[in-house]
Amino acid sequence: MADTENKTAGAAEGASNFIHNIIDQDLQSHKYGDRVHTRFPPEPNGYLHIGHAKSICLNFSTAEKYHGKCNLRYDDTNPVKEDMEYVDAIEEDVKWLGFQWDKRLWASDYFDKMYEFAVRLIKKGSAFVCDLNADQIREYRGTLKEPGKESPYRNRSVEENLKLFEEMKEGKYKDGEKVLRAKIDMASPNINMRDPVIYRISHTEHHNTGGKYCIYPMYDYAHPIEDAIEGITHSICTLEFEDHRPLYDWVLKELEWEAPPQQIEFARLNLTNTVMSKRHLKSLVDDGVVEGWDDPRMPTIAGLRRRGYTPESIRDFCERIGVSKANSTVDVALLEHCVREDLKEKVESRNVVEDPIKIVITNYPEEQTEEMEIENNRAVPEMGSRMVPFSRELYVDGADFMEEPIKKYFRLFPGNEVRFKGAYFITCNEVIKNEDGSIKELHCTYDPQTRSGSGFEGRKVKGTIHWVDAKTAVKIKIRNYDYLMIENEEGQQILNPDSLNETWGYAEPSVMEAQPGERFQFFRHGYYIADTKLTNENEKVFNKIVGLKSSWKK
Repeated sequence: MADTENKTAGAAEGASNFIHNIIDQDLQSHKYGDRVHTRFPPEPNGYLHIGHAKSICLNFSTAEKYHGKCNLRYDDTNPVKEDMEYVDAIEEDVKWLGFQWDKRLWASDYFDKMYEFAVRLIKKGSAFVCDLNADQIREYRGTLKEPGKESPYRNRSVEENLKLFEEMKEGKYKDGEKVLRAKIDMASPNINMRDPVIYRISHTEHHNTGGKYCIYPMYDYAHPIEDAIEGITHSICTLEFEDHRPLYDWVLKELEWEAPPQQIEFARLNLTNTVMSKRHLKSLVDDGVVEGWDDPRMPTIAGLRRRGYTPESIRDFCERIGVSKANSTVDVALLEHCVREDLKEKVESRNVVEDPIKIVITNYPEEQTEEMEIENNRAVPEMGSRMVPFSRELYVDGADFMEEPIKKYFRLFPGNEVRFKGAYFITCNEVIKNEDGSIKELHCTYDPQTRSGSGFEGRKVKGTIHWVDAKTAVKIKIRNYDYLMIENEEGQQILNPDSLNETWGYAEPSVMEAQPGERFQFFRHGYYIADTKLTNENEKVFNKIVGLKSSWKK
């Protein structure tokens, strides 16, 4: 009793939702004693995406909240589509998000048991071997408005069914030649209950069991058995499994399972400008549309990790969107807001200019170089400062100069004075152009009395821009991203042809020390990460994580 009270008290440790309310009631009624045991059951047929992150966070954090357990269990009942590459990726994702499973298990761990249970169903008259092919089964199933028709093989004797099922197991039949079906109700208003297939033949090598089996259980049959064997108390699924719950309960009832697990459904995550179909994502990879499952434009957890998102930002996002029964679409801007909020007090800033324009400070000593002190993070003084070289020739961002300024443009233009961040007041005096009319360089002057930190208060300027010293600047590759999917005029999601823009820029010399996976704020541009695959000692490649400005509104 005391332990139950501790678990219920532990519920206060995390945000509550309708699933937790059910668990609270179950703990009070001792439905499963004082146990709370969940599981995360991915199929290893692709990389996990942000929608799976919501399920990971829900299942593992629920177990944490109630001081219970959470299993990582692979639904490996379909060897045709599965691969150990996906298993490794799934485990990396779960650990990266900050969770650790109680046990790592496989549906294939229970294949022998599942076969025994199928035999038990046959002996009870609750399952039969059917010779109809897939198209015929679909034809016999009926529609939402019309009942189905019973299979002509539905009333085979128990003895014949046992013999045929054994022969299926022994490999005497071809793929699709026979199936084992549950015998339920062909007139059920729930199509999933119209004698569903629970075993099919597949002469396919399995990554765990090799060639031991040539028959494999269907997910709707395997899922409740796996949960029951493992002692799962609350089987948390997405909403598309709600219509499958009667079959889940039927299997366990027919097997006379004591204290069967309880399936609870919640709404899956839908994000704007985002494909949330593993099948579609796989086609993007297979067709070479993206660089791979971890392409930084992909909504996979691996892609988000390479893009520079943090596990804390994704967990915060999953917490903010909550858990509900109603399907809805979340603005991807909220996800971007979460990573921006997480990074703003974690990362140091660096000066990087894109589309560089050369600056020559004509009244600055030609051979002189100074070290300017610039704070690493203006919002966090404890992060200290760094020294950045400054000399006669510099580069500024192309967006920071306008020959004919628009209204309220306070950056650099002819005759205007601005502050170079951490350095001096600079005035643009002359625009030097190439023969084709493009800008070659800007000739400027500086006021030596205005050095930052000197206490100068003689006058104020409205614009502050960043810069890079030309003599010590390092060239870096920059990958700016837009959404992989955009809406066309008909409201359909289509591939964005401009989802990746590769460019280059000049950076202050300290950027050459960046290690793969290191994040920075590029002053006034956004947050960036040194690409974990492409960055090396000689070349620095940065992925844009997110811009500085948020479009998300509460």
